This record gives sequence, structure tokens and C-alpha cells, in this order.
Amino acid sequence: MKIAMFTNTYLPHVGGVARSVKTLEDACREHGHEVRVIAPDFDGQKSSTNVLRVPAIQHFNGSDFSVQLPVPNLIRDYIQDFGPDLIHSHHPFLLGDAALREARKMQVPIVFTHHTLYERYTHYVPLDSPALRRFVIRLATEYCNLCDEVIAPSGSVARLLRERGVITPIQAIPTGIDLEFFASGNGEHYRKVLGIPHDAKVIGHVGRLAKEKNLIFLTESVGKCLEADPSTVFLVVGDGEAREEMLAILRKSAGKRRVHAVGTLMGKDLGDAYAAMDCFVFASQTETQGLVLAEAMAAGKPVVAIDGPGVREIVNDGENGVLLSGDASSDEFATSIRCILSNPELIQFCSENARHTALHYGEERSFQRVLHCYKQLVAEHQHPANVDFTGWDKLLATIGVEWDLFVEKMSAASAAVMKTPATEAHID
Repeated sequence: MKIAMFTNTYLPHVGGVARSVKTLEDACREHGHEVRVIAPDFDGQKSSTNVLRVPAIQHFNGSDFSVQLPVPNLIRDYIQDFGPDLIHSHHPFLLGDAALREARKMQVPIVFTHHTLYERYTHYVPLDSPALRRFVIRLATEYCNLCDEVIAPSGSVARLLRERGVITPIQAIPTGIDLEFFASGNGEHYRKVLGIPHDAKVIGHVGRLAKEKNLIFLTESVGKCLEADPSTVFLVVGDGEAREEMLAILRKSAGKRRVHAVGTLMGKDLGDAYAAMDCFVFASQTETQGLVLAEAMAAGKPVVAIDGPGVREIVNDGENGVLLSGDASSDEFATSIRCILSNPELIQFCSENARHTALHYGEERSFQRVLHCYKQLVAEHQHPANVDFTGWDKLLATIGVEWDLFVEKMSAASAAVMKTPATEAHID
């Protein structure tokens, strides 16, 4: 099978969506399928014959995202030369629009994965407002309804999409992870590399250090643990605009020696970092899945987290960690961390349950579900051998998709000025 993936974020960008796309891409290739990726330029990218890099504005509005520039002929020529059986879109705008255009013109099915609660990322765009958030909600909803199948990373997101008016078939399929890799990290080695004592209690966090991740709350909570117990250390893996503010708060609580902000890690170093932790902490409420939670659990780490979409599906309170209510205070969060760290029997109990939970997120299991979706759609869209699409057919397809995209944008614009039950539906 030939599969074309369109994504606005891709390696070397670090984030859940980029990793999800790469994981799926690699799994497809390992199972003998051909994959081409269409993605924006990113600083530090590596060239590949399997990836079309589209010119883009780097670090849009001070973020670590790239925004593509319009180059339709470049994409069209690349896709026509490849001749995909199916197109998988990973965003509902920018390259997502290009994915829909090419799918319609080539008469192939299109799948869309709703990776993100886009309305919670509007602060990256000038003139952020409730109207803009309603615009984004309707835009994503209408895009779903222009596709043949929608993949939601969790049941919470699938339910929300239906409440918002998505009528396209939806499947809840989480991103898979390499269970063996995350279970085999060398924590003692990584502690030695960082100079962390063998008997220290290590609180860990992995992720993009971005505003929408509720990181100041997390930092204040961890800071209280560091103040209360001198044997406690905080290990932060990741980078982003919130890094310096986080470090300033933490250094007031514990100085520099007990805070290890190691930046972005990949490969063995990432697995070893997870293994070096005693518990994993997470406070984001903007997730659709929370990929790092599955990774931490595969490493056998108890999780302390705030209830939210994509989190409540994996963190079972009292079994594989602690799940606090969405309005929990930093004192309550800190108390929960200390409760875990001070009880070796509880750590062992939660660790065993965490590994069992992670089995549901194995990459082979998730991939086979996506592959079944692909095969079913391709079979449904197969055309008789004697059907030949003429230039006139392609022109009609072009007009049709442009009209649908225009209607999509107009519908989103109307939602910006008028509240509806659909745009007000929320996931919390």
C-alpha cells in the first residue's frame, strides 16, 4: 500500500504529534508499505527522499512551530509522482487543506487524526480571543466531516467530536509506543551521568516546556516537595519557552544542584532518563492522549497527574498512580507526590500496574488497528479497472474541493460571531 502523510509538525520538531507521525510512518514501512511525508521546513532537519519539505516560516510568533508557505504545484507534482492509495492528514488546516485537495483530485480516501485540542493553542496566534477559539473548533469539526474517517487518540476526544457535530465515522486509537525500549532503560547509569545519588528520590517530567502545559502549577508543586525533603531531586526532560520561568521557581526552592533540566533527549538517553525516575508528574489539561504517560508507565513509573482529556483514560487513581481533580491545588499535588515517594510498597504496587496499563499502548497493537482502517477504506474506494478519470473529472474534483474548503472557512467564521452548543461543548 502507498500512504501519503501530511503534517504541520514533524522531526526534528519535538512534540507528541511529531513523534506520533514518525511512529506510524516507521511502523508502516516495517510492515512493507511505502510512505511519503509532506511536512514544513524545520531548523536542523535531515534530508530524506521519503519526505517532501515545504518552505515555511520558522518559529512562528515566537513558538517552535513552522508555518508552511503556499506552494501547491510542488506538492501536487510530488503526490502525483508517488500515486498514493490513501492520504493521512494530521492537521485540519495548512497542509491539512493540501491533503484534502490531493485526496479529492486523485480519488483516494483520506483519514484525519485529531491529535490536538486546537482551541487551546490559539495563544500562538495574534488576536487570541473566545471568537478565535470558536472559529478553530468549527474549522476542525467541518474538516472532520470532509474526510472519510477520523482517528481520535482517546475515547474522551471521540466523544467530544461527536458532541461538536462530527458525523464522519470515528475510531479511538491511541498512538503506540515501543514497550520493550521504555522498559529497558538504565536508570543507574543515567543517575551517575548527572551525579544524582543512588538513594535520591527522583521526580521526573518529560515533554515540551510550553505555556499550554500547565507547567508553572507543576513547578510550584514540585518545588514544595523539594523544600520539604532534601533528598528529593527533579529531573526535567524537554525544552521550550517556559523553561527559564520554571528554573527560576525551582532554584528558589532547592538551588541548582537538585534540579536537572537536561533539555530534549532522544533514543537511549530518553529511555535511561525515564528509568532514573521514581515517579512521573504531569499537570497538562490540553492533551488528547498524553503519550509521555504511556512511556513512563512502560518504564514502570507511578504517575501523579491532573484529571484531563487523554489523561483519565490511562491514569487509574490508586492503581498506577494518583489522579487529582482538575481544580486541585499545588499543595494537594505536592502531597500526592510525597505520598508516593514515601511509600516503597505503594511504588511497587503502582509500578506493576503501570507496566500492565502500558500493554494497551503497544505500537504493534495500535498500528494493526490503523492498518485495518486503511485497508477497509482503500477497499471501499476501489474503482473499476475500466474507469478512466478524464481532465474534466479532475477539474470538477478541483472545483468541488475548493468549494468545500470555502464553505468550511465560512462556517468557522460564522461560529466566531455566534455561540452554539457545539462550539461550547468541552471535554473537562
